[in-house]
Amino acid sequence: MNKYLTHLFQVTWKPSVLGLLASVAMTGMANANYLEHEAVKPFVLEMVEKHNFDKREIEALFAQAEKKQSILDAIARPAEKRLEWKGYRKIFLTEDRITRGKAFMAEHKETLERAEKEFGVPKNIITAIIGVETRYGKNRGGYRVIDALSTLAFDYPPRSKFFRGELEHVLLLSREQKFNPIELKGSYAGAMGYGQFIPSSYRHYAVDFDGDGVADILNNPVDAIGSVANYFKQHKWVEGEPVTGLAKVSGADYEKALYKGLKPKYTLEEMAKWGVTPVDNFDPAAKGKLLKLEGKHGTEYWLGLHNFYVITRYNHSHLYAMAVYQLSEALK
Repeated sequence: MNKYLTHLFQVTWKPSVLGLLASVAMTGMANANYLEHEAVKPFVLEMVEKHNFDKREIEALFAQAEKKQSILDAIARPAEKRLEWKGYRKIFLTEDRITRGKAFMAEHKETLERAEKEFGVPKNIITAIIGVETRYGKNRGGYRVIDALSTLAFDYPPRSKFFRGELEHVLLLSREQKFNPIELKGSYAGAMGYGQFIPSSYRHYAVDFDGDGVADILNNPVDAIGSVANYFKQHKWVEGEPVTGLAKVSGADYEKALYKGLKPKYTLEEMAKWGVTPVDNFDPAAKGKLLKLEGKHGTEYWLGLHNFYVITRYNHSHLYAMAVYQLSEALK
C-alpha cells in the first residue's frame, strides 16, 4: 500500500475494500479486529457525517485494527504511578542518556539555538523532553497507532472518551498530512515521533521548522525540535524564569502546601509562613507547589514553580517533570 494517500487511502487501494470486508465476515475475524465492534459503528458514521470520510474506507481501516492486550496492560501500570522518585529517576538520569543528549545537542546545535531564540524555551529543556520521550529519537514506539487508539477508545472505559477523540484526530491528521494511518507507529497510548505527540497535539502544535512545507515530527528532528519548543510556548512557558528548586520545611503547617493538584496555588511568601523555605533565592511573590519526593537518600522537598507546571502539561506527572528538569540540568 502506498505511504501517501489521496484522501484517506490511495484510490488504487479502493477496489480491495469490499473484498477485504467480505473476507473478514467469511473467516469470522470479528474478534481479532474492530470492524464489528459495537462502539465502532457509530464512530464510523460520525466520521462520515462530521468530516466527510468515505464509509467503506473507514470500515476497511477498522477491519485491520486489532485489540492489543499488551496496551491495556501497559496503561494500567504507568511508571508514574508505580514508582517512587528514586526508582523513576534511575530510568531517565543515566550516563547513557546524558551522553546521548549532549551528542544530540552538538549535532543539532544551530536548530536548538534557533528554537530557543524564537520560542524562548531553553535548548537543554527541549533536548531533555526528546531524551525522556524517545532517547533522542531512538525509541519512537513499535505499536501501530490505529491499534493503540482503537484499543483504548473502544476497550478501555476509564478513558474511552479521550482516546475516541484522539482516534478522530489521527484520521484527520492522516488526511491533512497525507499519512497512511495503518503505517503510523508510536507508543501504547498512540503518541508519535521524536517528542511523542498524541494526534491532537500533532495537529495543534507541530510546526514546519525547516521550511520544507511539511510538519514532520515523525522522522525529522528539526521539525521535532521546533514543535516541542512551540508546545511549551503555547502552554505559556516564561522565558528566563526558574523551574524548580529544593526547599526546607519546618513545623507541621507546611503540609498545607502538599495538595494533590499540579498547578501552583500559593505564593512562596504564603508558604514561608507555613514553614516552607526555598534553598534558592526565588521571588516571594511567585506561586509554587510543594513537592515531597522519596529520593535515594531519603525524603526531598522541592518547589514546583510556573515553568515546572508547564512541563507537566506535556505529561501530567510531577515525577516526569522532575526527570525532564534534572536531565536538562545534566545536559548544560
